[in-house]
Amino acid sequence: MRFEFRLPDIGEGVAEGEVVQWFVKEGDTVREDAPLVSVLTDKANVEIPSPKTGRVAQLHAPVGTKVKVGGLLVTLEVEGPGSGPAAAATPAMSAAPSAEKSPAVPPPTAPRPPAPAAAGPAAPAAAPLAAPYVRRLAAERGIDLAGVRGSGPNGRITEADLGGSPTSAAPATPPPGPLGRGTSPPPVGTATTAPETADVAERIPIRGIRRVIAEHMTESTHRAAHFTYVEEVDVSELVRVRDRMAKHVEKQGVRLSYLPFVVKGVVAGLKAHPHLNATVDDAREELVVRSAYHLGIATQTGDGLLVPVLRDADQKSLAQIAKAIQDLSERGRAGKLALAELKGSTFTISSLGALGGVMATPILNYPEVGILGVHRIFRRPVYQSDGAIGPADLMNLSISLDHRVVDGYEGAQFLATVKGYLEDPHQLFAELT
Repeated sequence: MRFEFRLPDIGEGVAEGEVVQWFVKEGDTVREDAPLVSVLTDKANVEIPSPKTGRVAQLHAPVGTKVKVGGLLVTLEVEGPGSGPAAAATPAMSAAPSAEKSPAVPPPTAPRPPAPAAAGPAAPAAAPLAAPYVRRLAAERGIDLAGVRGSGPNGRITEADLGGSPTSAAPATPPPGPLGRGTSPPPVGTATTAPETADVAERIPIRGIRRVIAEHMTESTHRAAHFTYVEEVDVSELVRVRDRMAKHVEKQGVRLSYLPFVVKGVVAGLKAHPHLNATVDDAREELVVRSAYHLGIATQTGDGLLVPVLRDADQKSLAQIAKAIQDLSERGRAGKLALAELKGSTFTISSLGALGGVMATPILNYPEVGILGVHRIFRRPVYQSDGAIGPADLMNLSISLDHRVVDGYEGAQFLATVKGYLEDPHQLFAELT
Protein backbone atom coordinates (compact mmCIF):
# COMPACT_ATOMS: atom_id res chain seq x y z
CA MET A 1 0.00 0.00 0.00
CA ARG A 2 1.18 3.55 -0.72
CA PHE A 3 1.34 6.00 2.19
CA GLU A 4 1.69 9.75 1.55
CA PHE A 5 3.42 11.51 4.42
CA ARG A 6 2.90 15.28 4.66
CA LEU A 7 4.70 17.96 6.67
CA PRO A 8 3.01 17.90 10.09
CA ASP A 9 2.08 20.81 12.33
CA ILE A 10 5.36 21.67 14.06
CA GLY A 11 3.85 24.29 16.38
CA GLU A 12 5.20 27.75 17.33
CA GLY A 13 3.08 29.29 14.55
CA VAL A 14 5.27 27.69 11.86
CA ALA A 15 3.52 27.54 8.49
CA GLU A 16 6.32 26.12 6.35
CA GLY A 17 9.76 24.52 6.55
CA GLU A 18 12.76 24.11 4.29
CA VAL A 19 14.11 20.62 3.64
CA VAL A 20 17.80 20.70 4.59
CA GLN A 21 18.67 16.99 4.70
CA TRP A 22 17.12 13.64 3.76
CA PHE A 23 18.35 10.68 5.79
CA VAL A 24 17.01 8.25 3.17
CA LYS A 25 16.91 7.97 -0.60
CA GLU A 26 14.39 6.45 -2.98
CA GLY A 27 14.46 2.66 -2.74
CA ASP A 28 15.68 2.61 0.88
CA THR A 29 13.82 0.77 3.61
CA VAL A 30 13.09 2.90 6.66
CA ARG A 31 11.82 1.76 10.05
CA GLU A 32 9.13 3.53 12.06
CA ASP A 33 10.57 6.34 14.23
CA ALA A 34 13.91 6.25 12.41
CA PRO A 35 15.23 9.67 11.22
CA LEU A 36 13.57 10.56 7.93
CA VAL A 37 14.17 14.23 7.13
CA SER A 38 15.54 17.40 8.72
CA VAL A 39 13.46 20.55 8.18
CA LEU A 40 14.55 24.12 8.97
CA THR A 41 11.91 26.35 10.54
CA ASP A 42 12.92 29.89 11.47
CA LYS A 43 16.57 28.93 12.14
CA ALA A 44 15.76 25.76 14.12
CA ASN A 45 16.39 22.33 12.60
CA VAL A 46 13.58 19.88 13.34
CA GLU A 47 14.35 16.21 12.78
CA ILE A 48 11.22 14.38 11.67
CA PRO A 49 11.08 10.59 12.13
CA SER A 50 9.34 8.16 9.82
CA PRO A 51 5.72 7.54 10.84
CA LYS A 52 5.77 3.97 9.48
CA THR A 53 8.04 1.15 8.40
CA GLY A 54 8.26 0.80 4.65
CA ARG A 55 10.17 1.39 1.42
CA VAL A 56 10.77 4.93 0.17
CA ALA A 57 8.89 5.09 -3.13
CA GLN A 58 9.34 8.78 -3.93
CA LEU A 59 10.82 11.91 -2.34
CA HIS A 60 8.63 14.87 -3.28
CA ALA A 61 10.73 17.71 -1.77
CA PRO A 62 14.41 17.97 -2.78
CA VAL A 63 16.90 19.63 -0.41
CA GLY A 64 16.37 23.40 -0.49
CA THR A 65 12.62 23.14 -1.16
CA LYS A 66 10.20 24.99 1.12
CA VAL A 67 7.16 22.92 2.04
CA LYS A 68 3.96 24.25 3.57
CA VAL A 69 2.41 22.50 6.56
CA GLY A 70 0.32 19.78 4.93
CA GLY A 71 2.56 19.67 1.88
CA LEU A 72 3.64 16.28 0.54
CA LEU A 73 7.10 15.14 1.68
CA VAL A 74 7.48 11.49 0.79
CA THR A 75 5.54 8.47 -0.44
CA LEU A 76 6.21 5.18 1.35
CA GLU A 77 5.22 1.66 0.35
CA VAL A 78 3.96 0.01 3.52
CA GLU A 79 2.09 -3.15 4.49
CA GLY A 80 -1.41 -3.24 5.91
CA PRO A 81 -4.68 -1.32 5.44
CA GLY A 82 -5.33 2.34 6.10
CA SER A 83 -2.31 3.59 4.20
CA GLY A 84 -3.99 6.15 2.00
CA PRO A 85 -2.96 9.80 1.72
CA ALA A 86 -5.19 10.90 4.60
CA ALA A 87 -3.63 8.45 7.05
CA ALA A 88 -0.44 10.44 7.62
CA ALA A 89 0.23 10.72 11.34
CA THR A 90 2.00 13.55 13.14
CA PRO A 91 5.31 12.35 14.61
CA ALA A 92 6.90 13.72 17.76
CA MET A 93 8.93 16.89 17.14
CA SER A 94 12.23 17.94 18.70
CA ALA A 95 10.98 21.53 18.91
CA ALA A 96 9.34 22.68 22.14
CA PRO A 97 5.51 22.56 22.21
CA SER A 98 3.49 25.75 22.09
CA ALA A 99 -0.10 26.81 22.59
CA GLU A 100 0.12 28.69 19.32
CA LYS A 101 -0.38 26.26 16.48
CA SER A 102 -0.35 26.41 12.72
CA PRO A 103 -3.49 25.44 10.82
CA ALA A 104 -4.21 21.71 10.93
CA VAL A 105 -2.89 19.58 8.09
CA PRO A 106 -5.44 19.86 5.28
CA PRO A 107 -6.84 16.71 3.68
CA PRO A 108 -5.69 15.93 0.14
CA THR A 109 -7.65 17.67 -2.57
CA ALA A 110 -9.47 15.84 -5.30
CA PRO A 111 -7.74 15.72 -8.69
CA ARG A 112 -8.41 18.87 -10.69
CA PRO A 113 -9.49 18.36 -14.30
CA PRO A 114 -7.36 20.19 -16.86
CA ALA A 115 -8.69 23.61 -17.82
CA PRO A 116 -9.58 24.30 -21.45
CA ALA A 117 -6.76 25.86 -23.41
CA ALA A 118 -8.67 29.12 -23.92
CA ALA A 119 -9.31 29.54 -20.21
CA GLY A 120 -5.68 30.18 -19.31
CA PRO A 121 -3.67 28.46 -16.55
CA ALA A 122 -5.50 27.09 -13.52
CA ALA A 123 -4.98 28.76 -10.14
CA PRO A 124 -2.30 27.01 -8.07
CA ALA A 125 -3.65 24.59 -5.48
CA ALA A 126 -0.94 25.39 -2.91
CA ALA A 127 -0.35 28.72 -1.18
CA PRO A 128 2.26 30.82 -3.03
CA LEU A 129 5.82 30.90 -1.69
CA ALA A 130 6.86 34.30 -0.31
CA ALA A 131 8.85 35.68 2.62
CA PRO A 132 6.86 37.26 5.49
CA TYR A 133 7.84 40.83 4.57
CA VAL A 134 6.78 40.19 0.93
CA ARG A 135 3.39 38.99 2.17
CA ARG A 136 3.01 42.15 4.25
CA LEU A 137 3.96 44.36 1.32
CA ALA A 138 1.41 42.57 -0.83
CA ALA A 139 -1.29 43.04 1.81
CA GLU A 140 -0.50 46.75 2.13
CA ARG A 141 -0.68 47.21 -1.64
CA GLY A 142 -3.84 45.14 -2.05
CA ILE A 143 -2.13 42.49 -4.17
CA ASP A 144 -3.42 38.91 -4.26
CA LEU A 145 -0.31 36.71 -4.25
CA ALA A 146 -2.27 33.87 -5.84
CA GLY A 147 -2.20 35.85 -9.09
CA VAL A 148 1.49 36.77 -8.99
CA ARG A 149 4.07 34.73 -10.90
CA GLY A 150 7.19 34.32 -8.77
CA SER A 151 10.62 34.78 -10.32
CA GLY A 152 12.58 33.24 -7.42
CA PRO A 153 13.63 29.63 -6.86
CA ASN A 154 10.71 27.16 -7.04
CA GLY A 155 8.43 30.03 -8.09
CA ARG A 156 9.09 32.05 -4.91
CA ILE A 157 7.59 35.54 -5.08
CA THR A 158 10.08 38.37 -4.54
CA GLU A 159 9.45 42.04 -3.79
CA ALA A 160 10.28 42.89 -7.40
CA ASP A 161 7.46 40.60 -8.56
CA LEU A 162 4.91 42.74 -6.70
CA GLY A 163 5.61 45.73 -8.93
CA GLY A 164 6.08 43.91 -12.20
CA SER A 165 3.31 41.34 -12.26
CA PRO A 166 0.96 41.65 -15.26
CA THR A 167 -1.83 40.00 -13.27
CA SER A 168 -1.84 42.36 -10.29
CA ALA A 169 -1.80 46.09 -10.04
CA ALA A 170 -1.07 47.85 -6.77
CA PRO A 171 -3.56 50.52 -5.72
CA ALA A 172 -2.48 54.00 -4.80
CA THR A 173 -0.18 53.97 -1.77
CA PRO A 174 -2.07 54.80 1.44
CA PRO A 175 -0.90 57.80 3.43
CA PRO A 176 1.90 56.94 5.83
CA GLY A 177 1.03 56.38 9.48
CA PRO A 178 3.23 57.20 12.46
CA LEU A 179 5.27 54.02 11.98
CA GLY A 180 5.61 54.43 8.24
CA ARG A 181 2.84 52.13 6.96
CA GLY A 182 2.38 52.56 3.27
CA THR A 183 5.91 53.92 2.84
CA SER A 184 7.73 50.72 1.87
CA PRO A 185 10.50 51.33 -0.66
CA PRO A 186 9.50 50.85 -4.30
CA PRO A 187 10.64 47.76 -6.15
CA VAL A 188 14.21 48.04 -7.32
CA GLY A 189 13.62 46.29 -10.62
CA THR A 190 12.97 42.91 -12.10
CA ALA A 191 14.93 40.02 -10.63
CA THR A 192 17.73 38.90 -12.92
CA THR A 193 20.31 36.14 -13.03
CA ALA A 194 23.96 37.17 -12.88
CA PRO A 195 25.67 36.44 -16.21
CA GLU A 196 28.05 33.50 -16.30
CA THR A 197 31.69 34.50 -16.74
CA ALA A 198 34.92 32.56 -17.15
CA ASP A 199 36.20 33.44 -13.67
CA VAL A 200 33.31 31.92 -11.70
CA ALA A 201 34.94 29.56 -9.17
CA GLU A 202 31.77 28.28 -7.49
CA ARG A 203 28.02 28.84 -7.22
CA ILE A 204 26.79 28.30 -3.67
CA PRO A 205 23.02 27.90 -3.18
CA ILE A 206 21.60 30.29 -0.58
CA ARG A 207 19.70 27.76 1.49
CA GLY A 208 18.94 26.74 5.03
CA ILE A 209 19.93 29.11 7.81
CA ARG A 210 21.70 31.42 5.35
CA ARG A 211 18.44 31.95 3.44
CA VAL A 212 16.52 32.57 6.67
CA ILE A 213 19.14 35.14 7.71
CA ALA A 214 18.91 36.83 4.31
CA GLU A 215 15.13 37.10 4.58
CA HIS A 216 15.23 38.45 8.15
CA MET A 217 17.94 41.01 7.40
CA THR A 218 16.12 42.23 4.28
CA GLU A 219 12.89 42.57 6.22
CA SER A 220 14.65 44.47 9.01
CA THR A 221 16.30 46.98 6.67
CA HIS A 222 13.04 47.52 4.78
CA ARG A 223 10.87 47.90 7.87
CA ALA A 224 12.93 49.77 10.45
CA ALA A 225 14.59 53.20 10.19
CA HIS A 226 18.07 52.28 11.43
CA PHE A 227 20.47 54.69 13.09
CA THR A 228 23.67 53.84 14.97
CA TYR A 229 25.32 55.63 17.87
CA VAL A 230 28.84 54.78 19.13
CA GLU A 231 30.28 55.41 22.60
CA GLU A 232 33.78 54.83 24.00
CA VAL A 233 33.95 53.15 27.42
CA ASP A 234 36.91 53.02 29.83
CA VAL A 235 36.67 49.47 31.17
CA SER A 236 39.96 49.48 33.10
CA GLU A 237 38.21 48.73 36.41
CA LEU A 238 36.00 46.13 34.74
CA VAL A 239 39.11 44.30 33.52
CA ARG A 240 40.45 44.17 37.08
CA VAL A 241 37.13 43.05 38.58
CA ARG A 242 36.61 40.38 35.96
CA ASP A 243 40.14 39.00 36.45
CA ARG A 244 39.54 38.68 40.20
CA MET A 245 36.09 37.06 39.82
CA ALA A 246 37.01 34.70 36.97
CA LYS A 247 38.92 32.19 39.14
CA HIS A 248 35.90 31.80 41.45
CA VAL A 249 33.35 31.40 38.64
CA GLU A 250 35.58 29.01 36.72
CA LYS A 251 35.48 26.61 39.67
CA GLN A 252 31.91 25.94 38.54
CA GLY A 253 33.21 24.86 35.13
CA VAL A 254 32.19 28.11 33.42
CA ARG A 255 34.42 30.68 31.74
CA LEU A 256 33.67 34.24 32.83
CA SER A 257 33.99 36.58 29.86
CA TYR A 258 33.09 40.27 29.77
CA LEU A 259 29.72 39.53 28.15
CA PRO A 260 27.83 38.74 31.40
CA PHE A 261 28.88 42.18 32.74
CA VAL A 262 27.58 43.75 29.52
CA VAL A 263 24.30 41.84 29.96
CA LYS A 264 23.93 43.25 33.48
CA GLY A 265 24.70 46.76 32.25
CA VAL A 266 22.16 46.42 29.42
CA VAL A 267 19.45 45.25 31.83
CA ALA A 268 20.13 48.30 34.02
CA GLY A 269 19.91 50.51 30.93
CA LEU A 270 16.64 48.92 29.81
CA LYS A 271 15.11 49.39 33.26
CA ALA A 272 16.03 53.08 33.12
CA HIS A 273 14.80 53.43 29.52
CA PRO A 274 12.00 50.87 29.07
CA HIS A 275 11.05 52.02 25.55
CA LEU A 276 14.15 50.20 24.31
CA ASN A 277 12.97 46.90 25.81
CA ALA A 278 10.25 46.72 23.20
CA THR A 279 9.10 45.49 19.82
CA VAL A 280 7.11 47.20 17.09
CA ASP A 281 3.70 45.89 16.03
CA ASP A 282 3.53 47.39 12.54
CA ALA A 283 0.07 46.01 11.82
CA ARG A 284 -1.44 47.90 14.78
CA GLU A 285 1.05 50.80 14.71
CA GLU A 286 2.02 50.22 18.35
CA LEU A 287 5.22 50.09 20.38
CA VAL A 288 4.91 47.00 22.59
CA VAL A 289 6.95 47.60 25.76
CA ARG A 290 7.93 44.36 27.49
CA SER A 291 8.09 43.74 31.23
CA ALA A 292 10.48 40.76 31.00
CA TYR A 293 14.13 41.04 29.99
CA HIS A 294 14.79 38.30 27.44
CA LEU A 295 18.06 39.15 25.70
CA GLY A 296 19.04 37.70 22.34
CA ILE A 297 22.72 36.72 22.30
CA ALA A 298 24.04 36.61 18.72
CA THR A 299 26.05 33.41 18.25
CA GLN A 300 28.15 32.48 15.24
CA THR A 301 27.76 28.87 14.06
CA GLY A 302 29.09 26.92 11.11
CA ASP A 303 25.82 27.50 9.26
CA GLY A 304 25.38 31.18 10.07
CA LEU A 305 24.38 33.56 12.85
CA LEU A 306 21.84 32.35 15.42
CA VAL A 307 20.28 34.45 18.18
CA PRO A 308 19.35 32.19 21.11
CA VAL A 309 17.45 33.89 23.92
CA LEU A 310 18.77 34.40 27.45
CA ARG A 311 15.50 34.54 29.36
CA ASP A 312 14.89 36.59 32.51
CA ALA A 313 18.39 38.08 32.43
CA ASP A 314 17.46 40.44 35.25
CA GLN A 315 16.91 37.51 37.62
CA LYS A 316 20.30 35.84 37.06
CA SER A 317 23.70 36.36 38.72
CA LEU A 318 26.87 36.89 36.69
CA ALA A 319 27.80 33.22 37.11
CA GLN A 320 24.32 32.08 36.03
CA ILE A 321 24.44 34.36 32.98
CA ALA A 322 27.88 33.05 32.03
CA LYS A 323 26.69 29.45 32.35
CA ALA A 324 23.49 30.07 30.36
CA ILE A 325 25.35 31.85 27.54
CA GLN A 326 27.92 29.05 27.35
CA ASP A 327 25.16 26.42 27.19
CA LEU A 328 23.16 28.27 24.51
CA SER A 329 26.27 28.87 22.41
CA GLU A 330 27.45 25.26 22.56
CA ARG A 331 24.04 23.81 21.70
CA GLY A 332 23.56 26.43 18.99
CA ARG A 333 26.79 25.43 17.27
CA ALA A 334 25.78 21.77 17.59
CA GLY A 335 22.35 22.48 16.05
CA LYS A 336 20.52 21.30 19.18
CA LEU A 337 18.51 24.40 20.09
CA ALA A 338 14.74 24.06 20.25
CA LEU A 339 12.66 26.50 18.22
CA ALA A 340 11.31 28.10 21.42
CA GLU A 341 14.88 29.04 22.43
CA LEU A 342 15.22 31.25 19.35
CA LYS A 343 12.04 33.27 19.86
CA GLY A 344 10.73 35.97 22.18
CA SER A 345 13.79 38.19 22.71
CA THR A 346 13.20 41.82 23.69
CA PHE A 347 16.67 43.25 22.94
CA THR A 348 19.77 41.78 21.27
CA ILE A 349 23.50 41.87 22.05
CA SER A 350 26.07 41.04 19.37
CA SER A 351 29.69 40.52 20.44
CA LEU A 352 32.63 39.26 18.40
CA GLY A 353 34.94 39.08 21.40
CA ALA A 354 38.62 39.50 20.50
CA LEU A 355 37.64 40.08 16.83
CA GLY A 356 35.22 42.86 17.78
CA GLY A 357 36.87 45.63 15.76
CA VAL A 358 36.39 49.32 16.47
CA MET A 359 32.75 49.95 15.58
CA ALA A 360 29.87 48.53 13.55
CA THR A 361 26.33 49.28 12.42
CA PRO A 362 24.39 46.26 13.72
CA ILE A 363 21.14 45.40 11.92
CA LEU A 364 18.11 45.20 14.19
CA ASN A 365 16.69 41.81 15.11
CA TYR A 366 13.28 42.94 13.80
CA PRO A 367 10.76 43.67 15.29
CA GLU A 368 12.98 44.65 18.24
CA VAL A 369 13.90 48.34 18.43
CA GLY A 370 17.48 48.01 19.72
CA ILE A 371 20.65 45.96 19.25
CA LEU A 372 24.02 46.54 20.93
CA GLY A 373 27.35 45.75 19.28
CA VAL A 374 30.21 45.01 21.71
CA HIS A 375 33.74 45.57 20.43
CA ARG A 376 37.26 44.58 21.30
CA ILE A 377 39.08 45.99 24.35
CA PHE A 378 42.23 47.91 23.46
CA ARG A 379 44.87 49.25 25.89
CA ARG A 380 45.79 52.83 24.96
CA PRO A 381 47.48 55.82 26.62
CA VAL A 382 44.98 58.40 27.91
CA TYR A 383 45.04 61.55 30.02
CA GLN A 384 44.33 60.80 33.68
CA SER A 385 42.37 63.08 36.00
CA ASP A 386 45.60 64.64 37.27
CA GLY A 387 46.75 65.50 33.75
CA ALA A 388 49.32 62.71 33.52
CA ILE A 389 49.26 60.20 30.67
CA GLY A 390 48.69 56.57 31.64
CA PRO A 391 47.36 53.28 30.23
CA ALA A 392 43.64 52.53 30.04
CA ASP A 393 41.53 49.66 28.71
CA LEU A 394 39.06 51.13 26.21
CA MET A 395 36.11 49.51 24.44
CA ASN A 396 33.53 50.86 22.00
CA LEU A 397 29.81 50.09 22.10
CA SER A 398 27.68 50.53 18.95
CA ILE A 399 23.93 50.66 19.35
CA SER A 400 21.49 50.55 16.44
CA LEU A 401 17.93 51.71 17.10
CA ASP A 402 14.67 52.02 15.19
CA HIS A 403 14.39 55.79 14.68
CA ARG A 404 10.66 55.49 14.06
CA VAL A 405 10.06 54.95 17.77
CA VAL A 406 13.35 55.79 19.55
CA ASP A 407 14.93 59.24 19.35
CA GLY A 408 18.68 59.70 19.23
CA TYR A 409 18.73 61.45 22.59
CA GLU A 410 17.02 58.54 24.34
CA GLY A 411 19.42 56.12 22.67
CA ALA A 412 22.39 58.18 23.88
CA GLN A 413 20.94 58.25 27.42
CA PHE A 414 20.55 54.48 27.39
CA LEU A 415 24.14 53.95 26.27
CA ALA A 416 25.36 56.43 28.89
CA THR A 417 23.63 54.32 31.55
CA VAL A 418 25.28 51.13 30.27
CA LYS A 419 28.63 52.94 30.10
CA GLY A 420 28.30 54.06 33.73
CA TYR A 421 27.81 50.50 34.95
CA LEU A 422 30.72 49.14 32.90
CA GLU A 423 33.10 51.90 34.00
CA ASP A 424 32.13 51.33 37.64
CA PRO A 425 31.24 47.60 37.72
CA HIS A 426 30.94 47.61 41.53
CA GLN A 427 27.42 48.99 40.97
CA LEU A 428 26.57 45.61 39.44
CA PHE A 429 27.08 43.79 42.73
CA ALA A 430 23.58 44.87 43.75
CA GLU A 431 22.32 42.79 40.78
CA LEU A 432 23.94 39.52 41.92
CA THR A 433 20.78 38.04 43.48
